[in-house]
Order: sequence, then structure tokens, then C-alpha cells
Amino acid sequence: MLARLRRVPFAAQVLLALVLGVALGLVARDLGPVADGTPNWLTSTLATIGSTFVTLLKVLVPPLIVTAVIVSIANLKQVSNAARLAGQTLLWFAITALIAVAIGIGLGLLTEPGRNSSVDAAAQAAPEKAGGWFDFLTGLVPGNVFGLQGSADGSLSFNVLQLIVIAVAIGISALKVDEPAEPFLGFVRAALAIVQKVLWWVILLAPIGTLGLIGNAVATYGWESLGSLGVFAGAVYAGLALVLFVVYPVLLRLHGLSPLRYFAGAWPAIQLAFVSRSSIGTLPVTERVTEQNLGVPRSYASFAVPLGATTKMDGCAAIYPALAAIFVAQFFGVDLSITDYLLIALVSVIGSAATAGVTGAVVMLTLTLSTLGLPLAGVGLLLAIDPILDMGRTAVNVAGQALVPTIVAKREGILDVERYRATSTIDPLARVDERGGVDADLREPATV
Repeated sequence: MLARLRRVPFAAQVLLALVLGVALGLVARDLGPVADGTPNWLTSTLATIGSTFVTLLKVLVPPLIVTAVIVSIANLKQVSNAARLAGQTLLWFAITALIAVAIGIGLGLLTEPGRNSSVDAAAQAAPEKAGGWFDFLTGLVPGNVFGLQGSADGSLSFNVLQLIVIAVAIGISALKVDEPAEPFLGFVRAALAIVQKVLWWVILLAPIGTLGLIGNAVATYGWESLGSLGVFAGAVYAGLALVLFVVYPVLLRLHGLSPLRYFAGAWPAIQLAFVSRSSIGTLPVTERVTEQNLGVPRSYASFAVPLGATTKMDGCAAIYPALAAIFVAQFFGVDLSITDYLLIALVSVIGSAATAGVTGAVVMLTLTLSTLGLPLAGVGLLLAIDPILDMGRTAVNVAGQALVPTIVAKREGILDVERYRATSTIDPLARVDERGGVDADLREPATV
């Protein structure tokens, strides 16, 4: 039975789980809360399944990022254009973000969501914590060698951007040390193989996690909350669709690549991002499809994809804050000038790094509103539908995180075009090789 299930394509498994999750979520919503107002047993079960899956993914992300980045830098030992690759990656991050924010501003001016909303602002309050430009430095400079940071409840969490900074420093140092660092690099490569092995055991649970995540979202929020903010929600999803299905295909065509082949290869990651609402949680699948289906060399993808997972957010840091800022301005009757629109674009292009390691879209929104001097109470107006919007935002984020490395690899002549154009794609959950957690048909790390 399990063997038959494994033969079902990953995308089909997730799609079936998504449909079943919606159905169970609707049932749970009809059951309603119990007498004391707590969620019913079905809602609680769905919430537990979904949160457990995301937690399992997140707990493995820190060792994955550290080992993958160190190994990727070590693989660039004899490469002369590593700095150029990094520069091109950041440049295309900025270019696509600028296009996305322009679309967001255009849709905001066209639909005027703040003037076409029936939401009541009477009970809304400003968020407890607002994003700021100093968050960028706080997120960039490691407070300790493990990239750990505390929270208000006393718990500890990993700051992903700090982990990348630490891993890059260690990787570059290992290159400088050269021969004496070989035993250490051998250990890191072994650790990466072990982490990959455990990680794919967790990824096998993706359909079950999808069922819980989407089921809990439907049971908890439903679709009724879209009513008062329907124009805004529609504008956000219209912008996301334009970026995903118009802008990205045009950029691919300009580089001689088929958009259909891109979507066929990247769709498993885009789909998982939609239901999990986590770029970091989707990182393992994003990196895998970027390498195996899109033909990006592993030595480059293992650097660009983790970097993109923390700083490349066309959905959360470009379209959404642009539309939300215009919504808040219109709702509170504040007229925005050309300078204000330019500031929105500037914040969206260079400010997304300030959200790394914290709650992305909300912090990015407060950062944008603070820069424009708009009421932070406007954030509270949009929180009711944020989970529903976050699904689409995260899907576009992950799509961009796979797109940019593909375009840069094509421009630099290192893309495996034959693999990209292959009529069949490799299932991210394909058979795992027992030697190191890597598919048997997965090529060795390429020399960039």
C-alpha cells in the first residue's frame, strides 16, 4: 500500500490532501466551538497536525542552511566568478522586486481598496512591535555563534539571516585556511548528507501536513472574513497572479527559457509554499526542484536559494506592503505624493532584509507605514484576512526564489539547459539514495 502511494506524484498527493483538508475544514467550521468557546476536536486535530509538520521542517532548517552554505562555498574553491554570481543574484532580486512593487502600486491606485472597504476601524489598535531600519543591522550581526535570539516568552529561536552570515564567514575562512580545513569540510559534508536524509523523511509527511494546515485555515478563518476587505484581497491576489503568471514568464522568455517547463519543475515547491505559508519550511523542496528540475548547478543553488528564502519576497515584501500602504492611506484619508510612492518602492526593494528572522509581511508592512508616517493602527485592519493572503504571498515568494537562480545561471552560461528542457520532471520525493540522502540520479555538485 505504501509503495503504491509513493508512486503517486508528489504534486498529486499534495493536491488530494489540499482538497480533503478543505472538506474537513468546512466540516470543522460547521461543528463550531464547544460550549466554553474552545475549538472543537476536529479543528484542534487539524491544527496539531499542521503545526507539527511545520515545526519538524523548521527544526531541520538551521543545520541545513549552515552545512549547505559552507559546502557550497567550499565547492567554489576553484571558481573565478563567484563574486559575479552573488552580485547578479542580488541584482535580479532587486529587479524583480521593483517590478512587483510597481504592480502593487498600480493596482492600489486602480482599485482604491481603502475607499471600497466596509471594515470597522473602531476596535483596531496598533501592533505591539513595529519594524524598523535598525532591524536590518540587528538581524545581520550575529549575537552568538549559533544565531540564537530570545523572545518575550523566554523561548529561543534561530535567526536565519544570522545563520547565513555565520555560515558564509566559516565557509570563506575554510577556503582561506585551505589544506588544514579539509578534515573540517569533510565533517560538514557528512553532516549535510545526514541532515538531508532526515529532512526527506520529514518531507514524506508533506501531504499529511498539507491536510492539517489547509483544514485548520478553513476551520479557523473561513472565507467570510474576506467580505469587508474583498477589494483589497482581490487586488492582492490579482497582483500575485500578474507577477507569477505574467512577469515571471516574460522574464523567462526573454532569456530563451520555456515558462511551461519552469512551472512544471518548480510547481511542487510553489504548491507546498501555498499550503505551508513558510518560505523557510519550503526551502528543502525549493532547493531540490531548482537543482533537479530547473538545471541550476548545486554549488550555486545551495547558496542562492537559502539566501532568497530570507531576502527574496516579491509577495510579502513588494506587492503586499505597497497595496497595504495605499489601503491604509486611503482608509484614513491621507493623500500620498509621488515622493511617497517612490519611498514605497525603495522600502520594498531594499527593506526586505530587515524582515529576515522575524514575522515577514507584518513587520514589512509596519516598516513601510512607519517610513511614510501612516497610522500603524492600519495594520490591525488587515490582520483578519492575513492568513488567507499569506498563502498566495508565500507561493509567489518561493516561485521567485527558484526563478532568479535559474535566470542568473542561464545568463552566466552554467544552466543545464537539457535538464531544464526535459519533458519529464523529477519528483522531489523520488527514491533516496542510501549513501547520503540524495537521489541516486542526482548529479554530483557541478563546477560553476
